[in-house]
Amino acid sequence: MTIDRLGPIDPLSKINKTEKAGKAVKPESKDTISVSDEAKNLGEIYRATELVKASPDIRMDRVEEVRQKLQDPGYIDSKIEEVADRLMDAFGLS
Repeated sequence: MTIDRLGPIDPLSKINKTEKAGKAVKPESKDTISVSDEAKNLGEIYRATELVKASPDIRMDRVEEVRQKLQDPGYIDSKIEEVADRLMDAFGLS
C-alpha cells in the first residue's frame, strides 16, 4: 500500500512561498487640540477673578495716602468746598 501526499504537507512548501507585503504603516501623528475664542475669553476672566481673590482687601498704600491728606486741614476745607460746588451744580443752584 502506498500513501501519496495530500495537500501542502511538504515542509519545504512553506519556505518556498512568499507572503504578501502588508500596507505601509504611517508614523502616528502627534495629538493636537484647538481652543475656541470663547474658551480663551473665559480662561482670561477666570485668571483675573483668581487674581482679585488673591489680592488683599485693604490697600494699605491708599489708606496711608488718605490718612496723610486728612492730616492737612487745608485739604478738608478744599474738599468740602468742592463737594458743595458739585451739589449746587447738580441741582442748578449756581
